[in-house]
Amino acid sequence: MVGPFFYSVWLHRSRRHKKAAGKDEFFIRCVKNIQNKLFLWRTSVKIDLSQMVTEGRNPVSLNIDEMSTEAMLRVINDEDKKVALAVEAIVPAIARAVDIICAAFQAGGRLIYVGAGTSGRLGILDASECPPTFGTPPEQVTGLIAGGHQAILQAVENAEDNVAQGAQDLKDIHFSQQDVLVGIAASGRTPYVLGALDYARQCGAMTVALTCNPHSKMADVADIALTPVVGPEVVTGSSRMKAGTAQKLVLNMLTTGAMIRTGKVFGNLMVDVEATNQKLVQRQVNIVMQATDCDEACASAALAACGGHCKTAILMVLAELSADEAKTLLTQHQGFIRRALQAAGAR
Repeated sequence: MVGPFFYSVWLHRSRRHKKAAGKDEFFIRCVKNIQNKLFLWRTSVKIDLSQMVTEGRNPVSLNIDEMSTEAMLRVINDEDKKVALAVEAIVPAIARAVDIICAAFQAGGRLIYVGAGTSGRLGILDASECPPTFGTPPEQVTGLIAGGHQAILQAVENAEDNVAQGAQDLKDIHFSQQDVLVGIAASGRTPYVLGALDYARQCGAMTVALTCNPHSKMADVADIALTPVVGPEVVTGSSRMKAGTAQKLVLNMLTTGAMIRTGKVFGNLMVDVEATNQKLVQRQVNIVMQATDCDEACASAALAACGGHCKTAILMVLAELSADEAKTLLTQHQGFIRRALQAAGAR
């Protein structure tokens, strides 16, 4: 009965403070806080962390607090070297995920990342880089984090434990069967992420789980499980380290692979880059020069003629087309420069 007693005492104190000070905001804040604590008290279950790889103690770092600074850093660096190998081991599964994301994009769907804490922030980071790098609409790749925007900069208490909010956040962005959901959690058990995965499956959408614990609930329920096993962290349970690094590498591969497959890379050049600053303006010029072997004056003139669209400028130079002709040809071939070039040569 500790929970109800705790609630009643604090509710009484909150009401007394409200009456004395007349501050509705304080009253509401206190009541919500106690309601949250009572909810956790009622629904709390013991979580067995002993079976999670990411919660194990790393024998290499048992005495790290006694090491010199350089020795300590070498231990961290040696452990980090294992991350790329762990990702390498799951490349076939990553390839399957890239293919379903690519198919979703081609059908007008989106890629949605969902996570809490470090995992959520990594999803937001990857999503936010897609528009400037690949010229995608902001909504095509979206990152959601437990606790909302506030949680990007600071931890939000208990946000990751809210199963219902995971589903609600997807409803708020009108998630549908056309979209792909990638749930991110080192532990593989985060309730917020599980709630989102469950809702996505109800919608009939494809789901991907990115977790460093292979025998986890998330890995079991998703259509594709991406499980880079990086082993115990240098600091026990600090999954922002190796697990976070592995997640970042995998997310890089998911979006970059999907963008290449949808024609946003020509050779190894980011030909849909948006010139949102001076560095990127010059990068556009360099890309046109590298793709066509033309000089800077020619590249700049082509970009100016087509409104600063790299793909169009490249096609103009290589196929000797006007801006309008190049744009039309690119549209006819879904933005793939190579296909447009083949068509131009066949005319």
